[in-house]
Amino acid sequence: MTTLFLEPLDVLFLRGNKLFGDPGSYGEALLPPWPSVAAGALRSRMLADAGIDLKAFAEGEISHPVLGTPKNPGSFTVTAFHLARRVEGNIEPLFVPPADLNLEAPKEKDAPPKQVRALNPHPAPQGILTSFSLPSLPILAQKNRGKPASGYWLTAAGWAHYLAGGVPDQKEHWVTSGKLWQSDERIGIGLNAATRSAKEGDLFSVQAVAFLRDVGFLAATEGDGGKAPQDGSLRLGGDGRATAVAVADATFPEANVVDIARARRCRLILSTPGIFEAGWLPTGAIQDDNSGNNGVAFNLHGVRARLTAAAVPRFATVSGWDLAKWQPKPAQRAAPTGSVYWLEDIEADEAALKRLIAEGLWETRDQNPARRVEGFNRCVVAAWNRQ
Repeated sequence: MTTLFLEPLDVLFLRGNKLFGDPGSYGEALLPPWPSVAAGALRSRMLADAGIDLKAFAEGEISHPVLGTPKNPGSFTVTAFHLARRVEGNIEPLFVPPADLNLEAPKEKDAPPKQVRALNPHPAPQGILTSFSLPSLPILAQKNRGKPASGYWLTAAGWAHYLAGGVPDQKEHWVTSGKLWQSDERIGIGLNAATRSAKEGDLFSVQAVAFLRDVGFLAATEGDGGKAPQDGSLRLGGDGRATAVAVADATFPEANVVDIARARRCRLILSTPGIFEAGWLPTGAIQDDNSGNNGVAFNLHGVRARLTAAAVPRFATVSGWDLAKWQPKPAQRAAPTGSVYWLEDIEADEAALKRLIAEGLWETRDQNPARRVEGFNRCVVAAWNRQ
């Protein structure tokens, strides 16, 4: 595995799925961006380093040793993509708060959350009817209601505490967006496609992201054959803004899979968006006529279990721009990063749990290969301490 720190040298245009460019429209930045942003930047740099004719590669006339072709990708795969910062010379990954954590907003700006509570799955009380297809509901137990907070990121220490089954509520477990980047509003001018001149009155706004010093992204790849860039720069995001790339000596906290196998229960968390055929249900979930009070059967990469509860935020829509075809990629609904699934009665050993994490939520390597190598459907497991 190769781990790279991508540090922006300019503002970035991290565009989401919403169209903009019409007079008066507004293009909002997407953070964190999809892992395909890193995959595209790294692949382009690798093709340039190899001196490959980009037009011939796009048309499938030339293949790359590890990138393959646009239709048949090779072994190169993005396995992780997170915000990150440099702290005392070390690169620390920062994580999207999982959906089973509720953060209460503080009174002071850029202060840590006032309180952090965890959602815990419980069967619905008798007499309460719901359309939820799983037997347990993730319930937030709180005596007094508070205003929910957003714009927070988990530090590596907080993430490790969470994976071990704890609730990251210490001040040092959280960092606010304001300490990582600032928004930079830019005005764009529409162009006449025929004359390449400005259209009168055709103005639109777009949100750029100005990262603070020592803040960027941490990307992990596998199957690069030693051909991933080790230094220099990349073209990242819209307009291909300059971003420095360097090998990072960074580690990602992991849960104790031995303890999880022994406990026979865990939480499954999406570390990148999940594109699943069954909508919000992850690959490996088998919903049939027997699903209901016993949950949904789960069977993937040697891990067998019952899916009994889930906390999945509103669907995200993933698309992007296909440089090879010079057209938008198909828009696909995705379960957002941080979605949580509770698994019980696990039948798996340490090796099977590690394989699930390594392979991601894909049945085979031939399933949607373009999206797989871009880094979608990646997951981790965390301890589940009943409360």
